Amino acid sequence: MTIFSPFSWILEIFQWTPFDPNPVDCFFKGLIGACGVSVLYNQMRVYHFFQACSDSDTQSGREQRSSSSRNPLIRKLRAGLQFWFLTGVLSLVGLRVSSLVVLEFSLRAVSAFTSAGLDDGPRGLELLLIQSQFSLGCSLTCTLAFIHQGAPHSSFGLLLAAALSWAVADYCSSLWRHVATLFPLHSTERDCGKCTGLLTSGHTMLASLQRVVILAFAAAAVASTTTVYEHFLSQKDALKFWTPLTLCYTMLVAYNQEEQHRLTVTETLLRTVALRLGGLLVLMLAVGYWSDVLHVLIAFLGEGVCLLSSQDLLQAALQEEEESGKDKQKSSHVSRMRKEK
Repeated sequence: MTIFSPFSWILEIFQWTPFDPNPVDCFFKGLIGACGVSVLYNQMRVYHFFQACSDSDTQSGREQRSSSSRNPLIRKLRAGLQFWFLTGVLSLVGLRVSSLVVLEFSLRAVSAFTSAGLDDGPRGLELLLIQSQFSLGCSLTCTLAFIHQGAPHSSFGLLLAAALSWAVADYCSSLWRHVATLFPLHSTERDCGKCTGLLTSGHTMLASLQRVVILAFAAAAVASTTTVYEHFLSQKDALKFWTPLTLCYTMLVAYNQEEQHRLTVTETLLRTVALRLGGLLVLMLAVGYWSDVLHVLIAFLGEGVCLLSSQDLLQAALQEEEESGKDKQKSSHVSRMRKEK
């Protein structure tokens, strides 16, 4: 054993299996997480399309409608590849790293809420929802692992949950395709139940998504806290090591929230992802196993595929910010003219 001791970390990696402990359960949990991300993504696309079409004379509305009908086959193929790639990533990421991702994002979300910066266009609520996609998938996998822990028929329960999640995700995807192609016509004729319902309740869609995401992260926070305590904090003198790390990271998150106002949206996203997963990578190098380090590197891929597929959402958020800024300038100009008169 002393001969192979320098290579013990290699043996530890090979002892790790991507679908530990059960490949079928891990696949079902990854599929459910990817379905949750797909639901959030498509619902936000529907919301932004509705906002763009609410004023048919704006340039953003015309650009949004033209981009939604461009290359439907290629867009569908790319969406399918991204969905199954995200399913594989969520299946590979271990429970320990997923729990830390959930707790880290929850901490940063609370810091964003308390920093009074959520009313600043895409830097606010919409930007936070866009960034929460991969963390939402991790939250669903953590919650499912916590609920089905020790269950005698966990595979059957996960199969039913995956089937239900697939049905909901397929409905949201078909709703987006329907709205993107037929909403401009049906919104004037008022002969479609889906489009009529969107006209009556489309303005509240973002608030509903916010409540659902908060509920998902609240449930995942309980499961993640239990997992982190069992795997990291149950050891002797663990709090003496984790307390200063948590305080330093909290101050770093608060500082990053203040610096976001000086950066563009793209720079803010890249900096946030680098801060989040870079911090987790350093943490796993200090207190985790080599398999945890590998899981963090895999999580980088998941964050990347979620951000790459959300470029249209970022563009829509930027257009809404520019239009709101122009409206504020016009209103302020009109108010000054009235005061001068």
